Amino acid sequence: MTHPKRLALFDLDHTLLPLDSDFQWADFLARTGRAGDPLEAQRRNEDLMQRYNAGTLTAEEAGEFMLGLLTRVNGAELAQWHEHYMCEVIRPNILPVAQDLVQQHLVQGDLCALVTATNHFVTAPIARAFGIPHLIATNAEYQNGYYTGRISGTPSFREGKLIRVKTWLADLGHTLGDFEQSWFYSDSPNDIPLLDAVTHPIATNPSPALRRVAQERGWQVLELFAHMQDKKS
Repeated sequence: MTHPKRLALFDLDHTLLPLDSDFQWADFLARTGRAGDPLEAQRRNEDLMQRYNAGTLTAEEAGEFMLGLLTRVNGAELAQWHEHYMCEVIRPNILPVAQDLVQQHLVQGDLCALVTATNHFVTAPIARAFGIPHLIATNAEYQNGYYTGRISGTPSFREGKLIRVKTWLADLGHTLGDFEQSWFYSDSPNDIPLLDAVTHPIATNPSPALRRVAQERGWQVLELFAHMQDKKS
């Protein structure tokens, strides 16, 4: 079997999507009365986003709220909720320019993966919608048909993304160094550890902080959503 010579990794939120799928999932649940007190859920959601943007949020703090939302009903009912979320929020925001970027790598035979801090439950259908065959996401513990609200294993966040990518590649019999060329597309300075590890770090729709780093290090800057105003600080 021929091993691929090129690797393409994609962040999701504000990179392939012009929104944050985790934030929008919590907002969707709050708006539709599926997250307890709607005002309190929205307040906590906004607070987590502000702390994420400020770089002060930990994976454990985010997981306590976000994964807690998955514990309210069983997996079957959650799947129904998620399909409504995909129809209302995600599919209208899967834009051709982002689909084309992914397809460029897929048609060239590159090994492609979505690498996101957002949990696997929320992002697995989104990865499928983009046609990306591999997903590295924060795993939510699941027991007896219900999510427990706890993180399972290493969160796919900051240095954890690099750890998870290396583990995934090792399971496939690869290392990062096996690839002649490797790409990682991301908007966030939280992803600098993984951006540093590839041959082609691409600051995609970058936040101001990542844009400064990209300019200092000579990284390529890619604006997929230049026509849109929904930008993360």
